[in-house]
Amino acid sequence: MNDKFEEKLNHIRELEKELERELAAKSQLMKDNFKKQKMVFGKAIKEKHQKLKIPFFKYLARAKLRNVISAPIIYAMIIPLAFIDICVFIYQHTCFRLYKIPIVKRKEYFIIDRQYLSYLNILEKINCIYCGYGNAVAAYTKEVIGRTEQYWCPIKHASRVKDPHSRYYKFFEYGNAEDYRENLKAIKQDYT
Repeated sequence: MNDKFEEKLNHIRELEKELERELAAKSQLMKDNFKKQKMVFGKAIKEKHQKLKIPFFKYLARAKLRNVISAPIIYAMIIPLAFIDICVFIYQHTCFRLYKIPIVKRKEYFIIDRQYLSYLNILEKINCIYCGYGNAVAAYTKEVIGRTEQYWCPIKHASRVKDPHSRYYKFFEYGNAEDYRENLKAIKQDYT
């Protein structure tokens, strides 16, 4: 990777960290109310949340027909999602240990907490759990596959990749055979 690109990438990372710090400062009140991975709201907020909650049967009565028809298809996807989750877990705990690739910490990707919001009815909570799980499986899998690609084939594609994984920017430029041969071992070990 050339120095100018590396410098710009580091600048982007610093800006991301700065943005995270600003967001953290804004949400300090929320963090103060966060206990054992569960948000604790004050009495006034809880009462407001309860008033905004749509009762289950009223929510169902308002549901669009297309949502009702598609729900079984959507919920059936839990089977392949769970299967992928289990397979990726077994895969990385087997192969990554053999290749000395750092294990992706699953708990960092599985943030499922919206079911604690009192303004959601039971169906909305189930939907939030489901979507949280699906997105967690996708993000976790993306990182595991990214680390696998870094080990086996850390070469960028000739065309631009939309939303590449976190490792992609470390990869060798397409067609740069010399850099690939000289630095492959170093990239295979750079999981920072």
